[in-house]
Amino acid sequence: MTSDSVPARERTDWYQEIIAREIAPTRLMVADSHAFRAHAAVLDLGRTRVSSFSYTALRSWRTPQLIRRSDPERYSLAFMTQSAMWISQCRNLAELGAGDAVLWDSSHPFDAGTGTVDDRGTGLVRAVIVQVPRDAVPLPSDRIDELLARRLDGRSGMGAILGSFLSALESHADGCEPRQRDQLAVTTLDLTTAFLAQQLDSYGDLPAETRARVLLERINAFIDQNLGDTALTPRAVAARHHISLRSLYLLFQQAQGESVAASIRRRRLERCRGDLARPELSGRPIHAVALRWGFSSAAGFSRAFREAYGSSPREFRRRAAADRLSHTPAPEAWPLHGSSRKRAG
Repeated sequence: MTSDSVPARERTDWYQEIIAREIAPTRLMVADSHAFRAHAAVLDLGRTRVSSFSYTALRSWRTPQLIRRSDPERYSLAFMTQSAMWISQCRNLAELGAGDAVLWDSSHPFDAGTGTVDDRGTGLVRAVIVQVPRDAVPLPSDRIDELLARRLDGRSGMGAILGSFLSALESHADGCEPRQRDQLAVTTLDLTTAFLAQQLDSYGDLPAETRARVLLERINAFIDQNLGDTALTPRAVAARHHISLRSLYLLFQQAQGESVAASIRRRRLERCRGDLARPELSGRPIHAVALRWGFSSAAGFSRAFREAYGSSPREFRRRAAADRLSHTPAPEAWPLHGSSRKRAG
């Protein structure tokens, strides 16, 4: 959804309707309706929603009257990706910049604006927002109230994991099947809950099943970030997360249906396949691509690649180049050889 096709005089009302529908009824005021621009995208995961918004200078209020008229009873957690904004709720005030996160509650009035409290700002604000039902978060509401309109760290720990997950949802979730969306909704709620619990130093109070699912996401994020390390092994993964090797094996078999070693190998092969299909990397030697993603043996990489995709790395690169010239679908979209398994999200 974009304001580009909306007449300038109607843009404020258009955006206010979107915010009312997708977040909660809110009163908006813009400094210059003719200069105002906004874009929005929403991923509906049932009771959980993930949205991305960008907008130029504005001021917004959620008043007691609006709350009495309509209240979705949801927490909204925003990750700022560009420019600055401020928000005030429950006598707290947060001034935010890129990399910060902030929580607010649709059941309490708030006041917010672009820029800082002093300068109000004119830059384009961008944010990714996750909304979860208040009654679905297994933490005491009075404790969560402590976090409302406070600047939270979105750059490290659970903030970094959740932020990366939400960014991936923005890019890839549209093609997911209903069953996969249900799983994404569960994971989104788990990671959001874990992030809030970390801020309150209450992680140990979460249900065991929530902590297990969050641990799996943390491990998956760790693996993805360290695929180029040839020392990345199941034993190293288990040690890094302070669990036994047996517990790690059970976690992966029950949740992902594959072994840890198979998961690492599959992801390394996917990264190599992607690089081999990229025209800007056509001059990079194949063994260098393999080494970049953790394969220490060129022969071992070639065997694994052929087993997974049905052709050698050299043949795949040659076919990728030919496909680009003929404008056919990119080979990176091909499924694994002999398997239709996809990893959601």
